[in-house]
Amino acid sequence: MKRAIHNRDKSYEGIFYVAVKSTNIFCRPGCPARMPMEKNMVFYSTARDALFAGYRPCKKCKPLELSGTLPAWVKKLMEKVETLEGKRIRDREIRIMGIDPARARRYFIKHYGITFHAYQRSRRLSDAFTKIREGNKLDEVIFSNGYESHSGFRDAFGKVFGKPPGKTKADECIVTSLYQSELGPLILGATSKGICLVEFSDRRMLEYQLKTLRKRFDAAIIPGENKHIDHLKAELNEYFAGNLKTFKVPIVYPGTEFQMKVWDNLIKIPYGRTISYIDLAEKIGLKGASRAVGTANGMNRIGIIIPCHRVVNKNGQLGGYGGGLWRKQWLLDLEKSH
Repeated sequence: MKRAIHNRDKSYEGIFYVAVKSTNIFCRPGCPARMPMEKNMVFYSTARDALFAGYRPCKKCKPLELSGTLPAWVKKLMEKVETLEGKRIRDREIRIMGIDPARARRYFIKHYGITFHAYQRSRRLSDAFTKIREGNKLDEVIFSNGYESHSGFRDAFGKVFGKPPGKTKADECIVTSLYQSELGPLILGATSKGICLVEFSDRRMLEYQLKTLRKRFDAAIIPGENKHIDHLKAELNEYFAGNLKTFKVPIVYPGTEFQMKVWDNLIKIPYGRTISYIDLAEKIGLKGASRAVGTANGMNRIGIIIPCHRVVNKNGQLGGYGGGLWRKQWLLDLEKSH
């Protein structure tokens, strides 16, 4: 990490942040500011950790703002996966591409929660799942996706989807993708019917939310893209630029009857406006249930689109927010300024 700082290596963007004790700020690895002394460097894996440690973001490299694109070497790997159509990229081939396999492993674990090789397997299985649902013959699917035998494919498929490939034609899966927002990485999830997940990647409840999604949809969660995720990414770009006030991407949000009643009313809160937990409880006909409303608010899996950030305390104070109060304030400020 020290070497990356000295070389101002931008390929480490998003992998770690460096805080400087003497100035009380934190930066990206490629920050153009004056080089800090090594004894003053403190490293953090996320911007959130640096913020909670009391450091403020650098005004030159702006570590909380959109990074723009993936590091070139990561983009190169992902493009390779998509162009090989089911063939595996082994460590030897990764090295030939000029990339350290260990570095790829660390990056993918950091940003996707799985190794690069697991990412490849998931993409192959995702493609296989789609082809099986479309009616392709099992033999064609197995051998076109890099598997050498029926048993190997069935074992891999079963671990991800929980059932044999022959029983999946009518089933659903949830594809997930990473979106680099102004406030840090967002995990986006979608079924074939619409968006079902928009969560900050550092939220403590993320693992629980994923578990709930699997149960609610009876579906596996795998990395990938679909038309709804592409649609949402375009809308999020416009939202963070201050140009979008109403999301049009389809959403699906099953929950308890009470939760869905709360979430339905959250969607009705106008852009740039706020409502109190007490008023929201009265709006849904449950006067005095503000605490229960707050709990349902916190269980919302589709942040920003279902705008739970627009609910505040009766006295105007922010209250709670799963993504952190600083994010809630940022979103409210964005909407009020437009």
